Amino acid sequence: MPTKRRSTVSGNFFLNLDGAPCGFVKSVDGGGIAAEVVHEPSGPGHFVKKHIGPLKYEAITLQFGLSMTKAVYDWIAASWALNIRRKNGAIIDADRRLEARSTREFFNALITETTIPAMDASSKEPAYLTLKLAPEYTRFKKASGKVTGGDGKGRQKRWLPSNFRLEIAGLDCKKVSRIEAFTVKQHIGARGIGDERDYLKEPGPLEFPNLKIALPESAAQTWMDWHEDFVIKGNNDDSREKLGALVFLASDRKRELARVNFYNLGIFRLAPEKSESSADRIRRLTAELYCERMELVYKGG
Repeated sequence: MPTKRRSTVSGNFFLNLDGAPCGFVKSVDGGGIAAEVVHEPSGPGHFVKKHIGPLKYEAITLQFGLSMTKAVYDWIAASWALNIRRKNGAIIDADRRLEARSTREFFNALITETTIPAMDASSKEPAYLTLKLAPEYTRFKKASGKVTGGDGKGRQKRWLPSNFRLEIAGLDCKKVSRIEAFTVKQHIGARGIGDERDYLKEPGPLEFPNLKIALPESAAQTWMDWHEDFVIKGNNDDSREKLGALVFLASDRKRELARVNFYNLGIFRLAPEKSESSADRIRRLTAELYCERMELVYKGG
């Protein structure tokens, strides 16, 4: 009997940056090309006249762990330091045998968002960074040949969100159980290039998010003391702000994979989590902190 052809094939997505292989990503989304539909003012007839307007190149969103090449994390770190770097790249779609099927190319891309996933002491599912790119333009084309330059398996090494350590000067962070996901945003503007239909992307303000941290009430005395002094008593000048770091650990919980350094942390909220009268559970507090600046340091996944 003839072999039935499969209508779907498992995929692997491989990232290149500036011609260099960077590794497999978990998922990729976006990168489409579209044009606005312009509606002209109605004339004497009953039908609205339409035509195509400016081109739009959609953002590209990638998810990956801490096993890409250092170039990827250096690009993120540079963007957080306002050392803006535009990158050309390609995402190669390969089948399960790592035979390339198509390529999604992007040009002069800027990083617009970097999302650090939630760290949770009870989680057993893998964690992934989410990176959003704004390319000036994109192209799709067919591809062939074997994908090379990765680990040969098309898989990300597991990075667990339970393997983390929070460090904040003067605070007891040993029992911190969860840190909510947070996103660093680079705002982007666009301006036309002469009579061309493409637009030049220009970086704008950089926005660092607040942190939301959960810990048991029994281990929160240093946090309550800081909140009392900083918020209630109003002793919140620059000298009372703190330094800190979120450290990502390997499975042995000793080796450091990467860290996010925090500068000028200030607490602005400390409150108990919602609880039910009949529930038997640990009493927890949620602390919310602002942060003026963050720094990504990659140690090697």
